[in-house]
Amino acid sequence: MSLDLVIQAEEVPTSDVKMLYVMSGAAGISRIETVAHQAFRLSAANLESRAAVHAYCQQSGLDFAFVPAGKGLADYGLIAMDMDSTLITIECIDEIADFAGRKAQVASITASAMRGEIDWPESLRQRVSQLAGLPESVLQRVFDERLKLTPGAETLIAAAKKHRIKLLLVSGGFTFFTDRLRARLNIDYAFSNALEIADGKITGNVIGPLCDAAGKAQHLRETAAALSLPQERCMAIGDGANDLKMLAAAGFSVAYRAKPVVQAQASVAINHVGLDGVVALFA
Repeated sequence: MSLDLVIQAEEVPTSDVKMLYVMSGAAGISRIETVAHQAFRLSAANLESRAAVHAYCQQSGLDFAFVPAGKGLADYGLIAMDMDSTLITIECIDEIADFAGRKAQVASITASAMRGEIDWPESLRQRVSQLAGLPESVLQRVFDERLKLTPGAETLIAAAKKHRIKLLLVSGGFTFFTDRLRARLNIDYAFSNALEIADGKITGNVIGPLCDAAGKAQHLRETAAALSLPQERCMAIGDGANDLKMLAAAGFSVAYRAKPVVQAQASVAINHVGLDGVVALFA
């Protein structure tokens, strides 16, 4: 199978493109024009150069990916995405906790869970307990005042819609946010966790089955089955350890500005450009 090497960054120096062309033994160079940042495709690259390419790109601040030649975005039928720190720039639970003066404590637990250092379901319960007593209105304030889409997210979603690819938002966060993002962005499916609300206040509990690592993977598999899609036509994008099972369930996986444990296991990693970098891989 012939592979192309895609190089991306906000700016890619010509000298770097030439060096990677030689290093990878590629047969040609073309500019990718479908994204706002700079991206280049080095055709017929040698996969044996991967270690050297990785080291060079890491030092130079470039994203790279070896992708099958001729593979297009339309070859996929489903894209599953994490929400916090993937589709959006924040961790919603950390921002909610800020209204209780507990952001630092909660963010520390979040970071540890995303690195895979502690049990994720237990970490969620610990963090949610810190929200007890906050008014439900805080959720709307976080959505209105702090939630921002990741750069390139709308470009990726538009490209998926153009190619009739179904979109699945699957999150360890909360339905308050996934439901609103689903409506706002015309996402096809969304699954996450439900915060318990009583008398207009957050109780500090979640209700219903947890959308944890196993749950995320199960939602991807069930959605793919409902759409009669084989694994190789499914793509998954995430950043934390609780995304690993979902990424493994997809035929192609993207670690987006992800923890090291996730980057080590995903098909490709994107660290320097936005989510539209996924579009460039298949342009």
